[in-house]
Formats: sequence, structure tokens, C-alpha cells
Amino acid sequence: MKAFLIAGEASGDRLGGALMAGLSTLAPGCTFQGVGGEAMAAQGLTSLFPMQELSVMGLAEVLPRYVALKRRIAQTAQAIIAARPDVVITIDSPDFCLRVLAQARRALPGLRTVHYVAPSVWAWRPGRAAKMAPLVDHVLALLPFEPPYMQAAGMSCDFVGHPVVAEPRASLQQVLDFRTRHGIDAAPMLLVLPGSRRGEIDRLAPIFGAALKPVIARHPAARVVVPTVAALTDHVRGLVAGWPGAPVVLDPGAALAAEEKQAAFASADLALAASGTVSLELAANWVPMVIGYDFNPLTRFLVRRLVRLDSATLVNLVSDTRAVPEFLLQDCQPGPIAAALSDLMSGAPARAAQLAAMDLTMDRLGRGGTAPGLRAARSVLDFMARKGGAG
Repeated sequence: MKAFLIAGEASGDRLGGALMAGLSTLAPGCTFQGVGGEAMAAQGLTSLFPMQELSVMGLAEVLPRYVALKRRIAQTAQAIIAARPDVVITIDSPDFCLRVLAQARRALPGLRTVHYVAPSVWAWRPGRAAKMAPLVDHVLALLPFEPPYMQAAGMSCDFVGHPVVAEPRASLQQVLDFRTRHGIDAAPMLLVLPGSRRGEIDRLAPIFGAALKPVIARHPAARVVVPTVAALTDHVRGLVAGWPGAPVVLDPGAALAAEEKQAAFASADLALAASGTVSLELAANWVPMVIGYDFNPLTRFLVRRLVRLDSATLVNLVSDTRAVPEFLLQDCQPGPIAAALSDLMSGAPARAAQLAAMDLTMDRLGRGGTAPGLRAARSVLDFMARKGGAG
């Protein structure tokens, strides 16, 4: 089977890598083309261009890069047309991927298409599912309540589990070594994650830093650890230089970077994080958290009119609780965030409620079952068999 895959974000690249590994296991000889990052490259993909060119979020951020993105859309569609693959698998990044599919489908009307990561139509812009349906045949959903939304729009859909349930965890010895290496030892440790894109980091870092000040003032022994992403390490160091808690910025380019990040998550007593899938990583490591997020003013204006839910935190949504405090848009302010952090630092009931929600979340996301990458691969192959294709 010949598969063409497209990922535009680091999270999508990880999904793609696991899916490709699953396809190689279940359909030996499967070949891959497309766009991806390091995880997909490790499974044999040579990317058409650097995936990072697609890692933009928000209307104001996309506009300055519109011409370049439009060129990449055309290039990717032409590559699909030339390759004539058995299946195209687009992974998240729908604004880019669906435009590619629209151009490719015009030339190849019978093209079989799978989209990995259902759009969050349950949260905002419910019409997106109907707009996807003419371009997407089958959807791989990460959340257990998503398939009915996709099926109602005319696409087949399988819940394949969330990759967070299969990610490795640090051992106790790795945790102890991490704390010793960074001079933290037995001190309370706060993990602070202001995002993975430069724009969101620039917006959230000053707010998060200000929120930490009263918390660290009440717990002066506490230490702050800040994971970051490649190419932004020095920038993040500059932004957090004035923070309390003697921040340790983890360098993803350093030796044993993956182990460092795993140990940091497993070591943390508490976290302050940007909204996103990181809440699930924290939940998988039993780290109580406070979530904050804001957009630039233009995107904020639009989001406030489109969002349909009272929570954007996946732990809250999957567990059907509101155990994780979140401060979004105009509510993303240092004072309320600091109060929520202080409550978790000293409040057993608040911590216990989060831990129970985390446990339920991991069960509902597929903990203990077949690895999500393998489940996703089986779903793709079953879809292809139904359509009379390879597999």
C-alpha cells in the first residue's frame, strides 16, 4: 500500500509516526510520502518541505504567511496527484490539509482520504464536519465522544484512543536523578508550560510569571521548571529570567532531552500550562494543574463568538467534570491564576478532585488497551478493505 501523509504540528508528527509504525507492522511493504517531522522521518518519510512552515495558529498569525502557505498547499496537492497514492492521511491542521485535499480531489475524484484527529465541532464551529465530509471519507478520533459527530455528517469514524496513554513514563530513579541534577531535591516543583509557539509564549509568559510571584512568595523553597521547544530555548530563557523560583529551562536540543522532559513531568507537584493537549500529558503523570490561555485581540474577538463550551480543557471534557481550573481569554489574569495555584498547593480537596478526574480521563482514552498507533493503523486498513483498496 502506498500512503501519502500530511502533518503540520509536532503533535501531528507524533501521531503520524505511531500510525506509520502501525501500518508497517500490519501491512509490511507499505510505503510513505508526504509532509512530516522527526517522528515520521524515523519511520521512513522524507518530507516535501520542513513541517515547521505549517505550525501557525490564529487568524492574525496566518495572514502574514498566507502567500507562502498557499504555495505549499499547491505543491502538496501536486505531489499527491503525481504519486497517485492508495490513501491520503491528513493529520490535524485542517485549514491546510483540507485545502490540499480539495485541489487533489479535483484531479483525482476517486482519491481515498482519511483525517486523523476529529475537529472539535462539539466545542466550536459545528459546521466544520459538514464542510469536511465532501473531502474526507474516514476519520480517526482521539476522544471517545467524537465519532457520532463525524458519522452524522456522513463520514465513517473510529475512536482509536489517545497517544498519551501509550507514552513512556519516567522511573522513580529518573525522577530522583532529575531533581538532584537540577538542585531541586525535595523542594516543591512547579512545571510551567506557556506554549510551543512563539506568539503564544510571548503572550502567556508575562502573565504566568506574574502569577507565580505571590505563590513563590508563600512557598519560597519552591522551584520552577520550564520545558520548551527547539529553536525557542534562548528566547524562553530571556522571557523567564525575571521569574521567581530560579527557573530551570529544559533544552530540547540537549543530550537525553526526551528523558529530561519525561522526568520533569513525573517530578512535578503542580503545573501551570497553556490550554492544549499538554493537559493530558500532565494528567497521565498525575500532576494537578491550572490552565490559562489567551489569543491576540483579533482572534480573541472571534473565538468569544464561536466557542460553544464552558471548558477548553480536555481533562474536564473527557471526565465530564470541571475539576481543572482554567482562565481563558479575558479571564487569563495573574491574580485569579495565582489564587488557583495557591489553592492546589495547600488544598487537599482540590487536588483529590483533579486526581480522580485524571484517572477517569485515562481510562476513557484507552489506558491498558491496544496502542493507539496500532489501533489507528487497523482502522485505516479496515477502511481500505471496505472501499476495496489495499490492505
